Amino acid sequence: MIDLKARRSLFWILQTSGWLLYLAFILLTYWARGKLTKEVVVGYPTSIAISFLVSLGLRFLYRKMKLREHSVLSLSWRALLFTFLGGNLTVFLSVLVEKIFAVPEAHGMALTFKYYLAAIVSWTIPLIGWSALYFGIKFWQEWMIQKEKADKASALAQTAQLQMLRYRMNPHFLFNTLNSIRALISEDKASAKSMVTELSEYLRYSLVSKNYENVPFKDEIESVRHYFLIQKMRYESKLDVAFDIDPTAEEYPIPSFLLHPLAENALKYGMCTSPLPVKIHINAKVVQGVLWVDIINSGSWINPSDPKGSEAIGKGLDNVRQRLADAYPGKHHLEIVEKERRVHVRLGIGEAVRGQ
Repeated sequence: MIDLKARRSLFWILQTSGWLLYLAFILLTYWARGKLTKEVVVGYPTSIAISFLVSLGLRFLYRKMKLREHSVLSLSWRALLFTFLGGNLTVFLSVLVEKIFAVPEAHGMALTFKYYLAAIVSWTIPLIGWSALYFGIKFWQEWMIQKEKADKASALAQTAQLQMLRYRMNPHFLFNTLNSIRALISEDKASAKSMVTELSEYLRYSLVSKNYENVPFKDEIESVRHYFLIQKMRYESKLDVAFDIDPTAEEYPIPSFLLHPLAENALKYGMCTSPLPVKIHINAKVVQGVLWVDIINSGSWINPSDPKGSEAIGKGLDNVRQRLADAYPGKHHLEIVEKERRVHVRLGIGEAVRGQ
């Protein structure tokens, strides 16, 4: 957004340079026509200086007008009225200065009503142009401000939506984990201590990752590791998880908490449909600038809309799709395939993802 100081600086730059360029245009025109006389060289800069001040008066009047409360037609006739009065004031003051300081008349003509009327028209026209530019820039600045406000509102809404998703997903997992820790305290204190450590690392990433912005893939996958280590302590031999992460993928930027709904799906559906132990395999690599992540679990796919499905997981998948669409429009791929009693989720992010 253009701040107040920058907007003021922009105005004075355009105001000064605009009138100077207009003066240069007039003088060059007279020079090209061979009519660059002493009267023109002295008279026009005087009138330009007065027009400069008159336009500042117009700016004062326009700033008092609330643009949003007027239609284009209303603004137009008001601007025409003000510029006509401004043209009159410019000519009157120019003539007054010429008489007081004996400045030669710009056209070297005697002051007549016809000349006076022509002069008013000739100085009203540039003021109309000035007003059109003023309102054009003003509307552009207002549009930019409103657009930025809308973008911020959209970002805040998305952040709130993601935060609600986390708070909806974390309690169930957290309660189960705390119950497991409670049971382990009396049976295996070392395992209970290890589970507390893994839980604290998982929650640190889940709750502290700043504003849900992009993070290196290695941070996201490390959080997923903590999640599965906790689940491994809970399910013991009933769960078998393997990771195969190519080093080239570790620094690839990815929206934080993007993989967790997919990881939770793999565990939940695997536990419901797979022979034990549930086998989950996660691999990632970068191919031609595209990050490919595969999450494969044994078992069958259950559509969230089915009676056996989960509304929370369905919303989790919708959230993943929406985040991908927002962050990588036309540059992402998400596919879920079931084959040979294995559910394969493939995620692709990158410029060259189309057609792959």
